[in-house]
Amino acid sequence: MNLEHITLTISESVALITLNRPDNLNAFTGRMMSELIDTFDAIDRDDSVRAVVVTGAGRAFCAGADLSAGESTFDFEKHGEDVGVSGARDGGGRVSLAIFQCRKPVIAAINGPAVGVGITMTLPMDIRVVAEDAKIGFVFARRGIVPEACSSWFLPRIVGISKAAELCYTGRVFRAADEAGSGLFNHVVPKDQVLTKALEIAREIADNTSAVSVALSRALLWHGLGEADPQSAHLIDSKCIFWAGRQKDAYEGVQSFLQKRSPEFTMSAWSDLPEFYPWWKEPKV
Repeated sequence: MNLEHITLTISESVALITLNRPDNLNAFTGRMMSELIDTFDAIDRDDSVRAVVVTGAGRAFCAGADLSAGESTFDFEKHGEDVGVSGARDGGGRVSLAIFQCRKPVIAAINGPAVGVGITMTLPMDIRVVAEDAKIGFVFARRGIVPEACSSWFLPRIVGISKAAELCYTGRVFRAADEAGSGLFNHVVPKDQVLTKALEIAREIADNTSAVSVALSRALLWHGLGEADPQSAHLIDSKCIFWAGRQKDAYEGVQSFLQKRSPEFTMSAWSDLPEFYPWWKEPKV
């Protein structure tokens, strides 16, 4: 797909995705949805990419859904979509799932306003760096709709159920700095430092870690949220560390430490994961 509503650059193992409709505050469109899904799928398969940063062109990150269709914006049937028996698939949710399924760590560089899908699409990203004066809002109740993009699953796990309820029920727009302690953001920084900080974290991952270790860690952390108890987590932790300890990246990690040099990891997050990955899709016994 030729990219029109986003751009992609890859430099020194870090992919930079930029939402690129600056004249429309990077408002979310069907085209943007498709481009993001395809891009994350390609990045997942690209062994040259070790980390991903997502930001917005111009002064906004993403102002939410493009409302140019007017009052019928969220009436999917009216726009010719086949809702079918089980209902239409939410576009923001499809993007969130593409991000969630990616093996690479994803960092949001929220450089400006992020409202509606503009903020919910960042929830499956692993780390959020935000401009301190950025306006943020889970505004769905003020538009007569409901939280989307799988945010009813992600948001309570990030900030807790009570804070998630407050943000969603009020639908208020707030400055990022006002929620600096909520857990929603990892780093709240001046606007001109957002992308620099995000790329710095991505670079630290790309330069110092094993792709396989990060992919498995990402899966353990996210899917561990669905485990019934610590014992269940212990069993899969044990399986992963037993497997990883026998791989060449573990040997290299120890050798590089003992030799006081930078590691040279060679295993692939796409082709070198264990045969039991993805373990969470296996039937529980």
